[in-house]
Amino acid sequence: MSSINQLLADRDRAVLWHPCTQMQDHEWLPLVPIRRGEGVWLEDHDGRRYLDAISSWWVNLFGHANPRIGAAVTGQARRLEHVLLAGFTHEPAIELAERLVALAPPGLSRCFYADSGSSAVEVALKMSFHYWRNSGRPAKTRFICLENGYHGETLGALAVGGLPLYKEAYGPLLMQALVAPSPDCYQRADGESWMDHSRRSFESMARLIAEHAHQTCAVIVEPLVQCAGNMRMYHPVYLRLLREYCDRHQVHLIADEVAVGFGRTGTLFACEQAGVSPDFLCLGKGLTGGYLPLSAVLTTENVYSAFYDRYTSLKAFLHSHSYTGNPLACAAALATLDIFEEEPVIERNRELASRMGEAVAHLANHPHVAEVRQTGMILAIEMVRDKASRTPFPWQERRGLKVYRHGLERGALLRPLGNVVYFMPPYVIAPEEIDFLASVAGEGIEIAVAE
Repeated sequence: MSSINQLLADRDRAVLWHPCTQMQDHEWLPLVPIRRGEGVWLEDHDGRRYLDAISSWWVNLFGHANPRIGAAVTGQARRLEHVLLAGFTHEPAIELAERLVALAPPGLSRCFYADSGSSAVEVALKMSFHYWRNSGRPAKTRFICLENGYHGETLGALAVGGLPLYKEAYGPLLMQALVAPSPDCYQRADGESWMDHSRRSFESMARLIAEHAHQTCAVIVEPLVQCAGNMRMYHPVYLRLLREYCDRHQVHLIADEVAVGFGRTGTLFACEQAGVSPDFLCLGKGLTGGYLPLSAVLTTENVYSAFYDRYTSLKAFLHSHSYTGNPLACAAALATLDIFEEEPVIERNRELASRMGEAVAHLANHPHVAEVRQTGMILAIEMVRDKASRTPFPWQERRGLKVYRHGLERGALLRPLGNVVYFMPPYVIAPEEIDFLASVAGEGIEIAVAE
């Protein structure tokens, strides 16, 4: 490590507390100071480059230092950096809302801005709860979520998540959600199709909705891919059945597309593959192309109308963020949508996704790989101790960390989820760069599974 890299790492450890990190690890695992990015590549102060296989936590769509998005932010900064969105407005926020409503599944006509994916989920939860209160049904106070789901780490979002790793320590602070089994197709029976497994898995959700509809505000799910939950995937039929049951029992459907939206699953929004419209659509991450924090909740005119009344009725939705609808972030989002509009992004992604699948197909036969699975531009490789029984490696052995370290040595940013190695790269990745990632991942898996 160069003197500059080392100096920055030392300064960092003296003052910073990093997210999702046991800081003691950095006594022996060097931090990687990055000085610049370009396309799919990040570069440190030694000039070493790392291919960003995970889009810097799934946010980057069109590459680092994208000139088009950067120019949009720079131009907006010269005109207006921020103004409160209470009593005031500005064109970037208006135009972005118009375009999101036009792109979203039918029926979503209103846009509420927030700052992050977690805060978007908080907005959707509060809106749903408050809708039923304003509609004269105050008994509806609970939420149904999926086992293995993840919706963020603010308290409401944690409460409707299903990953003990993140929420167990904060149990006393959280409301109690009703939890349905995950439709995770990794758990399907031998010979069972994704569709059949997802349809069968819905039976438990159907019973839960039917039994608790009188007290339930909404069901919240990540459509098609439970990303933080080890990239577990399921078939769109589950969403179709869920929409039908929510309608039948007067329960809202919240689709958390913070991670899976904007082309990650093969369509602009994952819900499109099921042909359904949720009551609330949560968006974030790739919304700004990875440039600035911004999230949005799209909802229906019916929901909006339940809050639209005289001031003295006290029905208004009194939720706010200081940077709501920030013009710089909106400008980045508009430039991102321009790229989708003017270039064949989704079609190109399908070609790239096919190349990703081909590049790692041989790993399906590896004695320590239980499954290679894929939904669009999200691909996951599940390492196990025993393939026949699918016995996992003990989490304490941190096999995925070995893949991560090997990736850095070879020039790739791979950050496995436990024992799951995954690719979720920017859409500007080249076919030969996909082949490089597949090679590095294969090498890393060989090192990780060695006794």
